[in-house]
Amino acid sequence: MFQFSLSMFSEMLRPFIMSYRCWSVSMLPGTEREDVERGGKIIMPPSALDTLTRLNINYPMLFRLTNKKKNKVTHCGVLEFIADEDKVYIPYWMMKNILLDEGDLVQVESVSLDVATFSKFQPQNSEFLDITNPKAVLENCLRNFACLTTGDIIAIKYNQKIYEMRVLKTEPGDAVSIIECDMNVDFAPPVGYKEPDHGKKDTDEEMMVDPADLMPEPTGFMAFKGSGNRLDGKKKKNNVDDESNQVKVAYQRGIPDYNYTVGTIQFIRNIRPVTNNQENENKDGFKAFGGSGSVLKPKPKKK
Repeated sequence: MFQFSLSMFSEMLRPFIMSYRCWSVSMLPGTEREDVERGGKIIMPPSALDTLTRLNINYPMLFRLTNKKKNKVTHCGVLEFIADEDKVYIPYWMMKNILLDEGDLVQVESVSLDVATFSKFQPQNSEFLDITNPKAVLENCLRNFACLTTGDIIAIKYNQKIYEMRVLKTEPGDAVSIIECDMNVDFAPPVGYKEPDHGKKDTDEEMMVDPADLMPEPTGFMAFKGSGNRLDGKKKKNNVDDESNQVKVAYQRGIPDYNYTVGTIQFIRNIRPVTNNQENENKDGFKAFGGSGSVLKPKPKKK
């Protein structure tokens, strides 16, 4: 009787250590399980549950996954015990962390981890900065995780897009449990992110720019650019040939008049010089409306 009790006691103190063939969640028979792929928990065979219930382990059940060939370690929780015997189904991002391929051997060992108090993450892409409230998004996604391991790259899904986050630091240890914990979260700058240059702009140089240089050159039709003649045929008082009376630069809209005087109105027009044909006509003595006329009804004769 004493020997039987001693053997039972030693079995209860023995930790759970088993080796299984690992497969990604996409190889799980049945419908697609996206909830497993975007979390940090694995699926184990029913025999593992039977063994765990007879051992002295802490709850919730947490495990250390070890790839002995590559000497890589990570930690996870368990979601279900429905896998085929001698098989475990692991999220693909977790297999990448410990360099596992489909069908490789992985050692699963039960562990007890401290509750997390602090963790720091580094996004692997600057697109993560486009999220309005990244802390709230991360907190919601971590509900599918049981623990975190320093150095791992976890994958979270938000708005049908996968974001990868490297776990830079965890406290109080390199592996912590995040089930029902009050954990402070911090973010490091994303990989490849560069701070924008907020250097001072040279305002004096900007003020030296002439506003007229910013306006486009006038092209095409310009209003009021023609020339005119008097109806009585007389020449204009101002000589249009005088360069001093000609408008050399066309007025451009949008340029402020810094010499404007309050209470005055200026009408700026473009003057077209008189052509040679018009000058020749004036020299020949042509006068507009200079012909003679007659009336249709003769005037009555005076008696």
